[in-house]
Amino acid sequence: MKQQRKLYLFIAMSLDGYIAAPDGDISFLPPIDKEGEDYGYTDFIEKVDTVVLGRKTYDKILSMGMADPYGDREVYVLTHSPKVEKGKMHYYSGNLKDLILRLKSQEGQHIYCDGGADTIQQLLAEDLIDEMIISIIPVLLGEGIALFKGGFSLKKLSLVKASSYENGLVKLHYLRNRNAV
Repeated sequence: MKQQRKLYLFIAMSLDGYIAAPDGDISFLPPIDKEGEDYGYTDFIEKVDTVVLGRKTYDKILSMGMADPYGDREVYVLTHSPKVEKGKMHYYSGNLKDLILRLKSQEGQHIYCDGGADTIQQLLAEDLIDEMIISIIPVLLGEGIALFKGGFSLKKLSLVKASSYENGLVKLHYLRNRNAV
């Protein structure tokens, strides 16, 4: 039986809901790094063969010296200025909902949304995210780029798992609850 591909959000945010400072700075993330601890990322990424992310997020990753952050996975960078595709690297400027529905209908492992905020906002508005794994970093930024900006309908979620770590990080795993009223 063919398994339905799911779209996952796996992301970190500050306790007050920001994924970056107003200028895109994410320097609040490294202080929670602990040798030998990746907060489930390795196990998660093994279940994924496709990554979707916004161009600003992709540019940020490249600026951090990560030339090939997703290995041999298919990568779709959402952009208004498409570039020439290279191998499994795709620059997509079409309708995001159409892309996600097409990817979900294909055979394969799951799909990972790696951000950014605008992409997540569109996916929430179209009710396309199936599961969210959100790590809450014990810091208050006060302002920045919000993970949830609003502008979407009520979303009922079911908590799958909550994990806490000695450094104060809390990881929450939610499943979209389609049957909730």
